[in-house]
Amino acid sequence: MITVICNLSLDGVMQAPGRADEDLRGDFAYGGWAAPYSADAMGRVLGERAGHEAGLLVGRETYQALADFWPKQPPNPYTEALDQQHKYVVSSTLRDPEWVNTHVIGIDDIKSLKAEQDLVILGSGALIRSIPELIDEYILLIHPLVLGTGLRLFGDTHQKLELTEAIPTTTGVVITKYRRP
Repeated sequence: MITVICNLSLDGVMQAPGRADEDLRGDFAYGGWAAPYSADAMGRVLGERAGHEAGLLVGRETYQALADFWPKQPPNPYTEALDQQHKYVVSSTLRDPEWVNTHVIGIDDIKSLKAEQDLVILGSGALIRSIPELIDEYILLIHPLVLGTGLRLFGDTHQKLELTEAIPTTTGVVITKYRRP
């Protein structure tokens, strides 16, 4: 199973939810927009899917943002889990990744990798848009704000999804789970 976990604004923007300097493409000025909405419920729901038993599948840009940040953090259960987790980076340009348990793969390898283990995609909008037929579940953390600009999750793709769960949090974020019918 491939599960996407993504922070979204109400208007579908997924760009730079975590930090101001995370992704400045297109002169995006709202980096870090998701941070004020953090809630315990979000951590619990994400922990269900993003544990180290599932492989982490990301594109090169998301990988580099993660690799530039997480290995430099003080040891804690989350950083240790990320180190143990197998990370699969879809890239034709990345060579010799330094983060432990990182594997560089091609986009054609995803289907066979999916048959071997569960995978979680974080960020990686271009990757998500390139393999919609392989994605089984979307966990979308929908934040109560409209950004008006920025990279969007779905772009021009068309697909039907079935809502399986919606969990409101105390900060106004709604954690939604969708599956392909």
